[in-house]
Amino acid sequence: MTPDELVAAACPKIRDLGFAYYFVPETLAKGDALGLDLFHFYVLGRGGVLGDVESGVVASAFGYFNPTVVAQIWDSAKQRMAPRDAARLYFECAADLGRARFSELDGLAEFCASADAVNQAADPVGLALYAGFRAEPMVDDLPGRAMQLVSVLREFRGSAHLLAVRASGIDAKTAHFLQRPNDIGMFGWTEADAPELGQRQQDALVKAESLTDALVLPAYSVLDEAGGQALMAGLDQIEAVLAP
Repeated sequence: MTPDELVAAACPKIRDLGFAYYFVPETLAKGDALGLDLFHFYVLGRGGVLGDVESGVVASAFGYFNPTVVAQIWDSAKQRMAPRDAARLYFECAADLGRARFSELDGLAEFCASADAVNQAADPVGLALYAGFRAEPMVDDLPGRAMQLVSVLREFRGSAHLLAVRASGIDAKTAHFLQRPNDIGMFGWTEADAPELGQRQQDALVKAESLTDALVLPAYSVLDEAGGQALMAGLDQIEAVLAP
């Protein structure tokens, strides 16, 4: 498997698996105990790696959300809990999911070694949200660490994609309306907010996808054939365990 093939195979799985801990009952229960509902715990927990910043900083790093909605949620949520404390608790939820679901999986040590190698090789420059997650300490146990690594690598490609979207000449809201038109309400937008969506924007989004792959490729290129196979074998098993 070439590095390009590895990126093409691994990144979609990481994208779809890395957020699994957001919505499980155990995560929701931790938020409820703090007086934070799903969205307040998500915004404060995910954005908290950036520190006690203004809401505009969080909106910039998240990219696709209506900044007004981010401000409303962020400003109220951080009255309940300090952002960095919430970030560490939220990241611990990822470890908890791994411990609950991955303990019987084979090859976790090899998977974690490969995922760790990619994470250490990744360049965080210009990728603020990823840099924040990467700076958080990870747990040592393999099941918990495996889920945290999938989550962090998701932030790596997600942050790179946001950078690529802007470099390709479209804004994040336009990209979101193109990629996930059924989710605009969840991200705080309405049909009245719809931007121009034409061929130029479609072409720019295709360019952004290619540029994203180019940005993350050097990190995945550190893996040899065995390392790439270990990464994919782990992702395949995690996908099977987390599939609804």
